[in-house]
Amino acid sequence: MGRLANPKHNTLDDWLKWQESLHTKEIDLGLDRIKKVYQRLFPKGVPFKVISVAGTNGKGSTIAFIASIYSQSNLKVAKFTSPHLFEYNERFTINSKQASDEQICHAFETIEELRNDTSLTYFEFSTLAALVIFSLEKVDIAILEVGLGARLDSVNTVDSDISVITNIDIDHVEYLGDTRELIGFEKAGIMRSNKPCICGDVNPPKSLIKHAKSINASLILVDSPYLGETHLKGDHQKQNAAVAIETIKQLSTIFPVTQKQITQGIKQASLPGRWQLKIINDKTIIFDVAHNVAATQALANELSKKDTSTLAIFCALKNKNIDAMIDKIKPVISQWLLVPLNADRAISIQELSKKFNLSDKIKACDNMNSAVQYALNSAQFQRVVIFGSFYTVADASKALNKLH
Repeated sequence: MGRLANPKHNTLDDWLKWQESLHTKEIDLGLDRIKKVYQRLFPKGVPFKVISVAGTNGKGSTIAFIASIYSQSNLKVAKFTSPHLFEYNERFTINSKQASDEQICHAFETIEELRNDTSLTYFEFSTLAALVIFSLEKVDIAILEVGLGARLDSVNTVDSDISVITNIDIDHVEYLGDTRELIGFEKAGIMRSNKPCICGDVNPPKSLIKHAKSINASLILVDSPYLGETHLKGDHQKQNAAVAIETIKQLSTIFPVTQKQITQGIKQASLPGRWQLKIINDKTIIFDVAHNVAATQALANELSKKDTSTLAIFCALKNKNIDAMIDKIKPVISQWLLVPLNADRAISIQELSKKFNLSDKIKACDNMNSAVQYALNSAQFQRVVIFGSFYTVADASKALNKLH
């Protein structure tokens, strides 16, 4: 594939735009390409311990819990997560500090020097960049979030010391299959022989259990939620916290932690865009990146705990099961504001409108600014929930910051 002339003279934005055009597909699952470059970068493997986290939902929260617990100690803890909400640098953090543009560009230069003619996707570049940055910064442990599936995701290039599967539900059917058994097999690919895998799904697919046995992985099922205090809201977060604690315990011989550190870490863990609340003029604004059916159900469960007239600001990507998402949360929504998103894969407002019944109260908005303004000025609604995708939450946050 094409080469980039003088890459070290480019800005981070230049690098990212180039990466988006380098490979023929935005998503191209498979490890052959990235393994070639990974082995050139790290012939002996990465010089830090690795926790790899897969799952349909709850990956970001579980990673936040794990990192928060370890942050109570003197460890140098890195996180690689995706997608980002506001800026690309969010994907790489060390002890809660984001990587700088300079660090990321230097990592890209390092990758480019060894890539030769191997074509890499945007996500494969970011995965390798995380490993380069974390290696140079001499971190003790890195928590890596799987982007899609697990078996063929670029994060699975790294042999983790412990793997985590938060839960398994139907999503990304065009890549992973349309049943929990098929998806379970894909997620199970993150496991390693004779290494622990922590699973937070209370009813794991048979395919996952079967794969664990076939490779002699130590599968540990977490079926009881954490009973202590968490900053992150929702019953599902109690389960994510329990998974994080079990993961920490499995690594306690290498990285010992106290019960106090666990309790404090769980209590202090936070994550932007997950039941994130703002109070404006006595109106509760809730941001949540729920972008598939299971996450939308969890959001609906939390909203239903308080009987309040609720206005929704909503849009989603067209590859999602939007009909089911709407059905799950419709009982707790009084009116919908449908907004266009500045994303190639977003559903159009025209198509989105067709997914509602004539009896549903919907309003198509020209842009996010007008939707947020309408929501703030609507006296009959005490609660506004903004959800559907990372893009929806990011756009709404920016619009709200302009107005307040």
